[in-house]
Amino acid sequence: MNQAAMNQYQTVGVQCGVTDASPHQLIAMLLTGALDRIASAKGAVARGDVQRKGELLSAAIAIIDSLRASLDREQGGEIAANLADLYDYIEQRLVEANLASNGAILDEVSALLVQIRAGWESIPQEYRSMQS
Repeated sequence: MNQAAMNQYQTVGVQCGVTDASPHQLIAMLLTGALDRIASAKGAVARGDVQRKGELLSAAIAIIDSLRASLDREQGGEIAANLADLYDYIEQRLVEANLASNGAILDEVSALLVQIRAGWESIPQEYRSMQS
């Protein structure tokens, strides 16, 4: 399958997944999308592909921005405020990783996002519908 066909297939799959996803699943998808882009950017760093690295990290930053925008600071209180601060930190580190082509920073950011995703996924099912 050529790359254009593969991209189209993935786009359709993501669109279908988004249409059927709950708010809880959408956040999980965003976290996974950011992790995927960061992992791909790390590969681009290793290959010396500066343009692709920049594109991928820009996409990851946009996803983190969406995650921050989805926070309900009124209902989320201190947790939402802490997550907003953590998302700010992650974005700053992604910019630094992009400028320095630093894979270690990408590893650090990935570890933080994995922890956030694990916490998100550990929310009991009965509370997931309350997050919309």
